[in-house]
Amino acid sequence: MAQKAKVTPLMKQYNAIKNKYPDALLLFRVGDFYETFGEDAVKTARILNIVLTNRNNGSERTELAGFPHHSLNSYLPKLVKAGERVAICDQLEDPKKTKKIVKRGVTELVTPGVALNDEVLQSRSNNFLAAIHFGKKQLGISFLDVSTGEFLTAQGNAAYIDKLMRNFQPSEVLISKKDKLKFVELLGKDFHEFYMEDWLFKIDYAKENLNTHFNTNSLKGFGVEDLEEGLVAAGVVLHYLSETQHHQLKHISSILRIAEDAYVWMDKFTIRNLELYQATNQQAVTLLDVIDKSISPMGSRLLKRWLALPLKNKEAIKKRHQMIDFLLKNPSLQHLIQNQLKQISDLERLISKVATQKISPREVNQLKFSIAAISPIKEALQKTNSEAFQVLAENINSCQLLQQKITEALAEDAPVNINKGHVIAPGFNKELDELRSIAFSGKDYLDEMLERESQTTGIPKLKIASNNVFGYYIEVRNTHKDKVPDNWIRKQTLVNAERYITEELKTYEAKILGAEEKIHLLEQELFQQLVVWLSDYIKVVQQNSFQIAQIDVLCSFAQLAREEHYVEPEINEGLDLIIEEGRHPVIEKQLPAGESYISNSVKLNQEDQQIIMITGPNMSGKSALLRQTALIVLLAQMGSFVPAKSAQIGIVDKIFTRVGASDNISMGESTFMVEMNETASILNNISPRSLVLLDEIGRGTSTYDGISIAWAISEYLHEHPAQAKTLFATHYHELNEMTQKFERIKNYNVSIKQLKNKILFLRKLVPGGSNHSFGIHVAKMAGMPQHVIHRANKILEKLEQSHGSEEISATINKSEPEPQLSFFNLDDPLLEQIKEEIIHLDINTLTPVEALMKLNEIKRLLSKE
Repeated sequence: MAQKAKVTPLMKQYNAIKNKYPDALLLFRVGDFYETFGEDAVKTARILNIVLTNRNNGSERTELAGFPHHSLNSYLPKLVKAGERVAICDQLEDPKKTKKIVKRGVTELVTPGVALNDEVLQSRSNNFLAAIHFGKKQLGISFLDVSTGEFLTAQGNAAYIDKLMRNFQPSEVLISKKDKLKFVELLGKDFHEFYMEDWLFKIDYAKENLNTHFNTNSLKGFGVEDLEEGLVAAGVVLHYLSETQHHQLKHISSILRIAEDAYVWMDKFTIRNLELYQATNQQAVTLLDVIDKSISPMGSRLLKRWLALPLKNKEAIKKRHQMIDFLLKNPSLQHLIQNQLKQISDLERLISKVATQKISPREVNQLKFSIAAISPIKEALQKTNSEAFQVLAENINSCQLLQQKITEALAEDAPVNINKGHVIAPGFNKELDELRSIAFSGKDYLDEMLERESQTTGIPKLKIASNNVFGYYIEVRNTHKDKVPDNWIRKQTLVNAERYITEELKTYEAKILGAEEKIHLLEQELFQQLVVWLSDYIKVVQQNSFQIAQIDVLCSFAQLAREEHYVEPEINEGLDLIIEEGRHPVIEKQLPAGESYISNSVKLNQEDQQIIMITGPNMSGKSALLRQTALIVLLAQMGSFVPAKSAQIGIVDKIFTRVGASDNISMGESTFMVEMNETASILNNISPRSLVLLDEIGRGTSTYDGISIAWAISEYLHEHPAQAKTLFATHYHELNEMTQKFERIKNYNVSIKQLKNKILFLRKLVPGGSNHSFGIHVAKMAGMPQHVIHRANKILEKLEQSHGSEEISATINKSEPEPQLSFFNLDDPLLEQIKEEIIHLDINTLTPVEALMKLNEIKRLLSKE
């Protein structure tokens, strides 16, 4: 009969705790190390790049990987950033005080969405935990940043939830187990998800949970009572915090709704295509990279929120513009504010650490210094004649009592780790001062004792020291050991000396050690009392943080406008969009030194220029023009000035872009399928205030199919009652014909200049269509072999002969092309080829030698005949 494997008491304890947290890596504290076992050890060793070993636990061989406990703050972030949930299991009692196995328990469950560790968090970005509830008619969603206390909820259709997820980029998403397939179908595999029990996704449970947390009877005061699906998601988020051992949540003091109607609609394709804060290429520069000149972490996080949620309210937008204009006209005020901002730490996260009682003594001092740095900003804004800035100043609380209390209680050089001592300031607590006097004035007492004993015994040069084995001792050299009194107790013999203790010395040692232990406990107690007292200021400091974040963003916009020559846009309730000499905010920053960006003007309205059809060669700047138009509108409505000579913008409620190819092969969709999905989403959601930007629609299929689709889409947009303003960049020159039939479609092209066999990109938008894409020229510039270029030209000639653009456009218009006179027999392909050669010659740039060579080439063609 096989013998049953023995399990050691330690592993028995480990297995019992691990069974409670099967989905997490368990960091199991053993002495001075955090250990992992089995599969956890394999995974930990791989992520942290540490040694994986094996050892016998009873009769079983188990994988093992660990690291010193003091290195937790170094290794924990790596595990969390890898998407792991980490359960930290600590020793709950002093091993010296028990003869049994040490009691252990999980003190914290750290997951990507609920991390509070500074090494895990990014100071300039929120760290959101999200939950999604798939309701019968709508989806609910909630976002919570436990490090700042921000708690948001919303509900809507799948497209809206998808958009919010792309905007807020949560670190972790909670889903019901039964909705796993729905989630993957909606959002793919781009997020770290965790699946929760289905019973948690109930409205009654959610409301009870939320009311209990906020200590309310109803959620009407937060304006979210009607968002049932959103509240379900919010309730799941709160439940998850309790599951992950987060019980100190006083800083989560309200829940806000994301009002869909208040912000510009941008679907996930638009957010991705415009590269607002994430780029497809890791080295690429995003819009956020260019416009973020904020100084504080709070300001940077708020700027990102404003970028994700541009405003639709004209008055709110103009208020931001006016405040930026005021700062531009008062540079000394802006300079003072920004100097003070440099002295302000992350107030939002510092006060959240007060709430969670995870703040260090040094961070409490940082909180005090930050509050003090706010006061000059408040005073300066109060003296301005700007009503908007005066209101901001009124909402800032100087927190004088908070500053005074911290100054009285904490030493200015208080350490990060409270166990290092010297945390509480002298004079704050009488008992502590007395204990310190005993513990730290011991040197004087010992010097007096040493002198007294030396005189009594006649032993010169007595020495008092201490070690971890004997504590304090008196050292006597061998030449004087015969003078040692009988009441001295010998403890250690050295080569040249003897070491003794005395009753007086042991008594004093006990007094000192007792004092040191009491000092440690009393400092911890006093610091804890201070943190609890500070918790009354959570809401006040959060309010201060929000005001400072707004001021920081407005200063950032002012600095951007001053440095990059942005102008204040005119925002109105009309439907026209007029941008004069607009520039792409990102591309203009990437140009080589000395090279200026070629600006372009765009005018769109519903009277005579609803759709602009833009043709032009590859690389000429069509896509950049589309993007810059969207970005200028976006910047204007988030409250910033814009890169242009002037801009008149009728409020835009939706921005749609279909720019650039993007495969979704992992979901089984081709480039063309993705393109059609994105375009369908646009056509099904347009409104009179929409801005639609289409780039090369239809190029993912055959030429005839592509032209047909592009034509039909343009026609649909023109005839649609919404008459959405549209920029349509295309290679299909056949679409130039549309302007003859549709009165609000106008042709423009991005101009080029052809020199000999080269083309010069002028990047200027001019009226009229273009008849050539110059794709072969671009291939030549890319270094394509000459033979391939020559062959491509010949094939192009034959294709143009057999499938002229007039033929295609005529087919679409269901009319025959006008007959053309010709001196050649068009039935003769050779003569047709020669005709094309001659017609496309640029005589103005042709040199005599090139003319002779061309004539010789024609002669050779005829001689072959």
